[in-house]
Formats: sequence, C-alpha cells, structure tokens
Amino acid sequence: MDVMEIITVKVDKELKKKMKEIDINWSEYIRESIRKRIELEERKKAAKKIIDDLRSGKHTVPEGFLNKTVRETRENR
Repeated sequence: MDVMEIITVKVDKELKKKMKEIDINWSEYIRESIRKRIELEERKKAAKKIIDDLRSGKHTVPEGFLNKTVRETRENR
C-alpha cells in the first residue's frame, strides 16, 4: 500500500453530527470522491487539448469519419 498523506477537512457541528449517524467510512468516501474528481478534470483537460489541436489544425478528422461512426453506433444498438 502507498504511504498515505494527511489532509484536513473542516465541517460544521451539525454536519459532523449527521455524519456520525451514517455508518460509512468517510475517509474512504472522501478519497474516492477526490479520485473521481481528478479523473473528471483530467478528461476535461484532455478533451480541451484535443479540441484546441483540432482548431489549430494540428490534427484533422478524416473525411466521412463522423458520419461513419454515427452510422455504426446506430446500427449496433
């Protein structure tokens, strides 16, 4: 297992009280939420780079690729 680092999250008393009422491993829940958010942000960054590259002409989509892809997707439903 990787060495874990410590972060601190502050919540108000009411929220902490409600958290205690629910049987959940909050540390694992927060870790998983952070992982998912990082993955989402990395995907957004990658998509933005692709779009920027397409706009700048670095990469191009082959003629008919989009139509072919949509058609195949519809046929495979």
